Amino acid sequence: MPENTLIDLKILLPFCVLTTEKAVLRMVVETQAGSMGILPHRMDFVAALIPGILVYEIQGKGEAYLALDEGIMIKTGFNVIVSVRNAVEGRDIETLQETVERDFMAQDEQEEKVREVMAKMESAFIHRIAAFSHE
Repeated sequence: MPENTLIDLKILLPFCVLTTEKAVLRMVVETQAGSMGILPHRMDFVAALIPGILVYEIQGKGEAYLALDEGIMIKTGFNVIVSVRNAVEGRDIETLQETVERDFMAQDEQEEKVREVMAKMESAFIHRIAAFSHE
């Protein structure tokens, strides 16, 4: 298949471009409407993504896997842009699963600590307002 009729894939995170792949033959992604297969000549669309696995096949390299957080996918012509809050790459499912468990668990712990700090700050703010209103 000529390279100009294959998908150009770009994965965007809030702080960087995670990956750019040319010559993508096919893709499968999880959307709010269910699993969706994407081929180069599929109609243009926009889809809301749910956390899941993006599988894509690169011409001459085989399949690649990405664990995605929620986000959005836009397909226009032969270009697909995926913008998500977080993503982890892997060349096989087993490695990807280990990486996701390690990275996302660490992220969950960090988010829990942030929530605790925010709750303490909110509580202190409410106590100060209550004390101020009694004066």
